[in-house]
Amino acid sequence: MQTGVLRVLRATAASWWRHKELRQTGQTGQAQQLERETVLRDLGYLKQAALLPNAHVICGEGGTSIHLGWTTVSTLAPIERFPLATLAVARGTPFIDIRPVTDVIAFANLPRVARDGSVDPDSSGPGKSVSLTTYIDMVEALGARIANDPRPCRST
Repeated sequence: MQTGVLRVLRATAASWWRHKELRQTGQTGQAQQLERETVLRDLGYLKQAALLPNAHVICGEGGTSIHLGWTTVSTLAPIERFPLATLAVARGTPFIDIRPVTDVIAFANLPRVARDGSVDPDSSGPGKSVSLTTYIDMVEALGARIANDPRPCRST
């Protein structure tokens, strides 16, 4: 693991209000234990983001989410203020920026990305699932920006 990644994760964990509060009240050991657990959990998320075929980060006006199959990690902040998502994208996880999308109705009616790799035969409409590459094709047509594009010959 790169020391830069660990440094960011440790700094993020140490900055949490609860951990700061524990340190201020003299409970340094408990704060350190919680920070270690947080870093290990976040390292697990980064590993999943690197290994799962449909893992991706998506950022919209409502915040940022890391989709890891059956697990989603999210915040109401943009990706610029979500270090875990920034690290995942820096390490190659596909990133879908839907902030430029103006047709919210069309976006809301898109099928979801398949969580476990299975795809519905009828992939149209809400509640259905498609592969990540098919989803990227659909959302890009609505104006989304894509980074770390997993489609052949389109990586940015």
